[in-house]
Amino acid sequence: MKTTYIYTDGACSGNQNETNLGGWGALLEYGEHRLEIFGGEKDTTNNRMEMMALINALKAIKKPAQTIAVFSDSSYLMNCFREKWHENWKRNGWKTSNKKEVENRDLWEELLQLISQHQISFYRVKGHVNLNSSRTNRSALYQKFLEWNGPHFTMEDFLSITEKNNRADALANEGINSLKESLL
Repeated sequence: MKTTYIYTDGACSGNQNETNLGGWGALLEYGEHRLEIFGGEKDTTNNRMEMMALINALKAIKKPAQTIAVFSDSSYLMNCFREKWHENWKRNGWKTSNKKEVENRDLWEELLQLISQHQISFYRVKGHVNLNSSRTNRSALYQKFLEWNGPHFTMEDFLSITEKNNRADALANEGINSLKESLL
């Protein structure tokens, strides 16, 4: 079975403000097929947009029981699944270890339902990396990527994944821009 690759990102201008605009973007690849999606919301947060990118990407996959690799620069999103925070939250009645209500519970519950339909691996990437800058230390960034995700990625994989994550970031900004245009 082929793997579906998903690259996601969220963005928010005026994060935590009452009149902010957020955007999410995702790039999906399955063999030679490629799909780019994006959207936006008013009065939101960056974390919610990161989650919406993955939710919408998973909703775009029509077949159940797929093998999926998700790449995101959101430590909030990746740590939840890689470190299984959600298991403790559910066990504790959707409370954090500090006994506070879990933020974005509505989106976490939707994500958990979508994720349960597939076999998914989660990989963390560094966001906003300019691979074309002479100041970018590709070797150091690659080593950090391997530290986060294990040794089974080549430098070529890392560069491709980083470019696709940058595209997801651009899509998230398109989500914000399309929302701005709709509000004019």
